[in-house]
Amino acid sequence: MKKVDGHIHTPFCPHGSKDSFHEYIERAIALDYSQLTFTEHAPLPRGFVDTTPDQDSGMAEDDVPLYFDTLEELKETYKQRITILSGLEVDYIEGFENETADFLNRWGERLDDSILSVHFLHYKNKWACLDFSPDVFKKMIGLYDSSDEIYRHYYRTVLKSIEADLGPFKPKRIGHITLVKKFQKLYPASTPFSKEIKAILEAAASSGYELDYNGAGVIKPHCGESYPPEEVIKHARKLGIKTVYGSDAHSAAGIGQGRHAMRL
Repeated sequence: MKKVDGHIHTPFCPHGSKDSFHEYIERAIALDYSQLTFTEHAPLPRGFVDTTPDQDSGMAEDDVPLYFDTLEELKETYKQRITILSGLEVDYIEGFENETADFLNRWGERLDDSILSVHFLHYKNKWACLDFSPDVFKKMIGLYDSSDEIYRHYYRTVLKSIEADLGPFKPKRIGHITLVKKFQKLYPASTPFSKEIKAILEAAASSGYELDYNGAGVIKPHCGESYPPEEVIKHARKLGIKTVYGSDAHSAAGIGQGRHAMRL
């Protein structure tokens, strides 16, 4: 079976490592991968202000041409050893659908593959990046009044991302649909939100979307499971949804992370 990693970050990531593309690729080859998709965080939509302390959630738009040009060179350099795909991880930010579609229309022809993810939630006129840190999540609980309400709002937003019209270049893979559980050991929900997750899976199946089967959660100390966990993956596959392993690596050492604990 072909060994693929469909979710990898790069030295263009403002909050990642400075490991070179070559380090990522050579490690993947050493681990017997046959295909990689580099999915750097796309620039956040114009008009949206990054709420993270370092304002480093996405790469600068001025870097996008060089990013794609670099990937084209790497495809040629490594074509006899591994398949490399050009991708982005695009944030779905509620209310900025038009701006996101405009970005995708500008760059979509250069995409081989891509992911649509939810990191930012809007509630009571405030934005927050729910996976940034335990402290940020704790502050969100103060605003939302409970962990349950954060989970509920997150799943609602993921469903909206699937339903959103982002134009012809909208990503066809939905990223880490249970990312809200990143700090579950510290701030658990009182319910598994099975109804909400089922609705997400049914919408993804109906639209022909794939799911990112993300290994990063396995190694997160306050999570301890893949995004999404195995029982959700089983349900997704019963619905005919294709799942694609993603390491979500932000360093070369992250290639393959979590894979040993996942149902692949």
